[in-house]
Amino acid sequence: MQSSTSDQTACPFWNKTWVKPLLPAQMPRRVMAHLAGTGCQPDNPGMLLPCQRALFEIPDHVAYFNCAYMSPLLRSVREAGVRAVALKTRPWELTPAMFFESMETAREGFATLAGTAADNVALIPAASYGMAVAALNLPVARGQQVLLLDEEFPSTIYAWQDRAKSAGAEAVLLRRPADDDWTRVVLEAISARTAVAALPHCHWTDGGLLDLARIRTALDAVGATLALDVTQSLGALPLDLSAVRPDMMVAACYKWLLGPYSTGFLYVAPRWHQGTPLERSWISREGSEDFSRLVDYRAGFRPGARRYDVGEPSNFALLPMVTEALRQLGAWTIPAIQQTLAAYCRELLEAVEPLGFTAVPADRRAGHFLGLRRARGMSPDLALRLAAAGVYASVRGNSLRVTPHLYNNRPDLDRFVAALTAATAPG
Repeated sequence: MQSSTSDQTACPFWNKTWVKPLLPAQMPRRVMAHLAGTGCQPDNPGMLLPCQRALFEIPDHVAYFNCAYMSPLLRSVREAGVRAVALKTRPWELTPAMFFESMETAREGFATLAGTAADNVALIPAASYGMAVAALNLPVARGQQVLLLDEEFPSTIYAWQDRAKSAGAEAVLLRRPADDDWTRVVLEAISARTAVAALPHCHWTDGGLLDLARIRTALDAVGATLALDVTQSLGALPLDLSAVRPDMMVAACYKWLLGPYSTGFLYVAPRWHQGTPLERSWISREGSEDFSRLVDYRAGFRPGARRYDVGEPSNFALLPMVTEALRQLGAWTIPAIQQTLAAYCRELLEAVEPLGFTAVPADRRAGHFLGLRRARGMSPDLALRLAAAGVYASVRGNSLRVTPHLYNNRPDLDRFVAALTAATAPG
């Protein structure tokens, strides 16, 4: 699809196929010079990637700072979806092999991005589904404790509260620390009674960061397990699986993985590959590739974590979109995304500090996240006031959650500051 005139004006250096961006080292000097006047060239030298706005379909009058709510689709992802949906109009072209090709391609793409093997990955429709698998399989005994963060996303909380109740255990909500040091709070709570810590990499309301490697070491010392929801971090924040070693880890695709809604992944450490799935799907069984012999019922499963796949995992319409989004993230690289967004967030925070806003200190916050706070509080309709000015962010808890991505530019930042100034002015 060709870009609009607006997109060409804003970021003129993308080719019409919208597939692969040019990185700074690949750009002619004349292009870099032009970008400096369009808001697409980063002003901060710490930003590794230039603005990628032309890869998305965001109008110039929209300043979208709500990736933690739902990311916009890349043009190439939408186009992959259009092609995929059209395939269902010709079902005679859907061969049995394609049932496996689509999901294995997506599985491999996620495994590559996460730094693991495809055998450790299951396809799931939501973070809640993955957490339900974790709660079903990770051991919790009567009298033990499950550690949770207060004010965290409900999908994690509900799953483990129910699991603790059924086991006669205690679900412990760790209260928000005044100094924003979630790592200290978790480490102090780990004891001989700890069965599981179910945690994020960063808090979903304000980006408060956890040192998961230190927490893993402490959990090992008491024989406890670690279940992670990295929906608000994976795709934008590097995670060393070899250091953190989660037992299970979920990630929904529709936020920082830039994919469609109702798609996600579950990482399962090899020692849990023989566990109990939520469903008894035919396609997760060994030998399911041979459709003519599906009447020969099998007790065994396909290898690795595939037994945990959601039913109908082939998802011909959505998985090609997921695969394309993962490809683009891999082209940018997660470290480059994190450094770029961290620099952008630093500039944004500096610009709103004169308005009385603060955030979690940088050394205790994921760089792609801002949870803006103000001592005198905020109007409950602040997000609506910003939206009326074409600026989109979310209020979560006591924070105005501001989460940019590579499509945000200098004009967006200026528009945000102007709208926030107007929305919080006295009277």
